Amino acid sequence: MKAMRYFTPDEANHMLPLVRAIVRDILEKGNDLRSLGTEGRGVSPRFQKAMAEITSLVAELEKLGCSYKDIGFQTGLVDFPALINGQEIFLCWQSDEEAIVHYHRDDEGFAARRRIPPNWYSAPAHLFAQGVA
Repeated sequence: MKAMRYFTPDEANHMLPLVRAIVRDILEKGNDLRSLGTEGRGVSPRFQKAMAEITSLVAELEKLGCSYKDIGFQTGLVDFPALINGQEIFLCWQSDEEAIVHYHRDDEGFAARRRIPPNWYSAPAHLFAQGVA
């Protein structure tokens, strides 16, 4: 089993241009799926191709250490795991946002997300991962 990577807000934002490009492709393929309507879902070659491409793109995000959370492929929601004060949280970004400025606890999800405190941006990475920030 692969060890989880924890991001600082700065590290996650640094990776955002690549994540944004992958998410843009996922959203495009999601539009392709929706354009099929109810006909051909699951069985048409076009549906199967779009789903295979989405699966590959989501796997690419996972290799980077983040998770794609938008099952409808419409908002481009991505979580980056982080460890703050010894508690696992997720830095949260969606495709219409310029930067990663929100987080939420694992047990809360997107609806409970809040702004990242400014001091989290200046915390040294080695202290962040140890939960000292």
